[in-house]
Amino acid sequence: MNRKTITVWCLYDFANSIYVATIPTAVWGPYYATVIVGNATGLGDLWWSRVVSATMVFVAVTSPILGAVADYAGLRKRLLITYTLVSVGATALLATVEPGMIFLGFALSLISYIGFEGGIVFYNAYLPEIAPPDHQGRVSGWGFAVGYAGSFAGLLIALPLIRADRYGAAFLAVALGFLLFALPGFLWLPADRPGRLSITQAAAGGFRGTVETFRAVLKIPQLRGFLLSYLFYEDGVITVINMAGLFAAKTLGFALTELLALFAIVQVSALAGAWAWAKPTDRLGPKLVVMAMLVQWSVVVTLAYFVQTKTQFLLLAALAGTGLGAVQAASRAFMASLIPHGKAGEFFGFYALCGKSASIFGPLLFGIVSSQTGGNQRIAILSVLAFYVVGGLLLARVRAGGPSLKAGAIGAEAMARGAHRGGAGT
Repeated sequence: MNRKTITVWCLYDFANSIYVATIPTAVWGPYYATVIVGNATGLGDLWWSRVVSATMVFVAVTSPILGAVADYAGLRKRLLITYTLVSVGATALLATVEPGMIFLGFALSLISYIGFEGGIVFYNAYLPEIAPPDHQGRVSGWGFAVGYAGSFAGLLIALPLIRADRYGAAFLAVALGFLLFALPGFLWLPADRPGRLSITQAAAGGFRGTVETFRAVLKIPQLRGFLLSYLFYEDGVITVINMAGLFAAKTLGFALTELLALFAIVQVSALAGAWAWAKPTDRLGPKLVVMAMLVQWSVVVTLAYFVQTKTQFLLLAALAGTGLGAVQAASRAFMASLIPHGKAGEFFGFYALCGKSASIFGPLLFGIVSSQTGGNQRIAILSVLAFYVVGGLLLARVRAGGPSLKAGAIGAEAMARGAHRGGAGT
């Protein structure tokens, strides 16, 4: 493994985590819902859930096509840079949004979030290239661990500015931090390989590539089963990430400065969880790690329904954090182990399609339940439990995800067997 390449790959996770900890999670999301929109009756929950769901729709629809373009036209790195710069620019412009500017806030939130989520597709696609199969679990875990350090740094950047009531300056600082720590990846991640097709040809073939990828997934039973499970449980993870700040602010009365402390605790515990589970993901297999984390997340959302005090919620957030990094890192390693050689961009694009498609419904369900019950977020958060239960039951049926000593060969072998059977797959 090239240590420099892995370092700058992990550093990009540090960069985009500065964004995700402060904008959709701890600062801008709650600020938009409570100050820009107003959330006394759950209207802010509904508008923010629309931001999250619309983002996931866009990323879900475009990611497989752009993944194919990245592979065939050799544009992976350029697309990573483009999406990142779009997110940075829109994040900086959040400083111009004032109370009552619901639609401008919605538009900038959407653009900013799309840039962040879209960039992750191309960032993830580097994993099979930079790490051998027997190290993909730990490298994925290192990335998430460094990312949670970035989240903590983002909260530290924002905290003094929020305390001084300088929200615009906080959004500008986050945008600058995202850009600065992404620059090493722009410079030193592996260059794009020469494209096999022109940009126009690749774009025209993008849809066909998506259809072919879908057919290829159907020929790999274990990959098909994993993605179906991921479709459900990732919905629950994304929903809690995006709605926890709103829950803490409205139901438990957390001030925005207290939310920063809350999410600082989450980032530290998430870093510890991602780091602690990195080697076990390779040694025990990503499936066991994901299953354990789904049990943990089920316990978390159930306890959230009953929590009454800020202290109780802080303890619960720490427990949730330990499972956050682990489930995401193990899922990424699980996916990497099932991808046929040379298909990383396309298959991680499809991975994003499943994750983001799933992530449409959970946040929207939370927002609808909250607004229809007069702002009762306890019922809304409890509704998320169903996604973990269904995802876990589906994952239990997948006969893959063991110790990753032969990861990477699974997808190719299963694909060959599927083709030999005429592509039926079972």
